[in-house]
Amino acid sequence: MSTIALKVNGRSHTLDLDPATPLLYVLSDDLELRGPKFGCGLGQCGACTVISNGRAIRSCTTPVGTVAGAEITTLDGLGTPEKPHPIQQAFIDEQAAQCGFCLSGVIMTAKAFLDQNPKASEPEIRQALSGVLCRCFTHTRMLKAIGKYAEGRNA
Repeated sequence: MSTIALKVNGRSHTLDLDPATPLLYVLSDDLELRGPKFGCGLGQCGACTVISNGRAIRSCTTPVGTVAGAEITTLDGLGTPEKPHPIQQAFIDEQAAQCGFCLSGVIMTAKAFLDQNPKASEPEIRQALSGVLCRCFTHTRMLKAIGKYAEGRNA
């Protein structure tokens, strides 16, 4: 066990953990966050995606020791029900969520990608999201919501 300092959603945490523990387990079990989900456990589906230092990462395969001291943002930390983040509001406006299982992967991947590539084209956005799996097939509405968010950022 080691003392690990994390900054998650703007709040500092000091935890006594095995540095090899997957970040997802720390976020869900120790910090009781519900944004990132356990999907495949192999980093292939994207349900566990969070943003670490501006990049989308798969928290199920990221040892917590490798992100000690990093700025980590989860879906829970983007906005609130009363004041959603603009990308969350775009998803609400476009009714782009169905079961919600993939939302952490889709929203966090899209946000990180657009933060780094603000003028990305739709094909580039589609490529960036290609590794996030959605079982409900709401891709069209999600892409519309992401496009709306991207346009609002560039306005």
